[in-house]
Amino acid sequence: MVIYADNAATTQLDTDAFEAMKPFLLENYANPSGAYSYSKKAKQAIKAARKMIAECINAEPEQIYFTSGGTESDNWAIKGFALSDYDYKAVITSQIEHHAILNSCYDIERLKHPVAYLPVDCKGVVATDTLNRYISDRIGLVSVMTANNEIGTIEPIKELAQIAHSHGALFHTDAVQAVGHIPIDVKVLGIDMLSASAHKFNGPKGIGFLYCKEKVLQPFHNGGSQEFGMRAGTENVPAIVGMAVALRKNIIEMEQNAKHLRRLSEELLSILEASNVPFILNGHPTNRLPGNINLSIKGKSGEGLMHMLDLKGICVSTGSACDSHNQQVSHVIQAIGVPEDYCEGTIRITLGKHNTEEEVKAIAETLIKLSRI
Repeated sequence: MVIYADNAATTQLDTDAFEAMKPFLLENYANPSGAYSYSKKAKQAIKAARKMIAECINAEPEQIYFTSGGTESDNWAIKGFALSDYDYKAVITSQIEHHAILNSCYDIERLKHPVAYLPVDCKGVVATDTLNRYISDRIGLVSVMTANNEIGTIEPIKELAQIAHSHGALFHTDAVQAVGHIPIDVKVLGIDMLSASAHKFNGPKGIGFLYCKEKVLQPFHNGGSQEFGMRAGTENVPAIVGMAVALRKNIIEMEQNAKHLRRLSEELLSILEASNVPFILNGHPTNRLPGNINLSIKGKSGEGLMHMLDLKGICVSTGSACDSHNQQVSHVIQAIGVPEDYCEGTIRITLGKHNTEEEVKAIAETLIKLSRI
């Protein structure tokens, strides 16, 4: 039996989302751009999904643009801003962003757009004082993730957005790990752009969205007039429908799911503490994503632990699944200053709504044994 505990990498497709997708795979498969009546159901489905997703984050339907996922949404936000900004204003981001943001920033630096990378504290928090030290009226965009994909720390997005706006800058947030798991209201938080990916909240892979308050970006794909002329290409109707259903369901069940995940996390950590396993819990101790447990175990190899857990049928990771080929200590763990004798022993356990207490006990008991080898 497999125990899946890498829900930050991807989540199990929700059965309601799957059922909602099936008709658009098998029956109503027309291209929504078709001029004939057979395309009508696909067009209506996209419209309904866009409205449903917008309601989940308190946006307007015309502010939601469908993409292939979080990576494309992040790329579009950063590069789309750079291509629209002829004054070459600077971008500010943080040192612990996902590589979709960091690598996009490296790209625009080659286009002569200055980029500043904010340090974080030992809990992974981007402090408002830090942003205040870096920001000026020459900043065009601030991009800080809502919650970190490795250590789960939730950032002070509302306060950071206020600082950005006070200097005339736009504010973007990579909310890929947060959407569907913690409350997000783009109007209350003051977010101008937001990236999300369906497979992180029990939707299908290969689909996501970019919320954009106003049309401040250049089109990302050239071709047809899809997505209000901003992203050409035939829409992935089944995936769009599945994403909307999965997100709405997770929003409805959010409080219940969070309570379940916090209880499981506390159980796992208490078992490890009672057994005197020498570990550090990385990230903010309380203001973190439900179910995110990033541990550094003294004197161990995170890669070794991951493979030994895999042999026991337990799936965890050493960090971002998007960077699994790179077995060095992650940039996030380096940025928060995890001690040298702990940092190499870092693993990420991310529980989901389908995990059980029995599975958590099995993970903890296996880790205890491995820590003593």
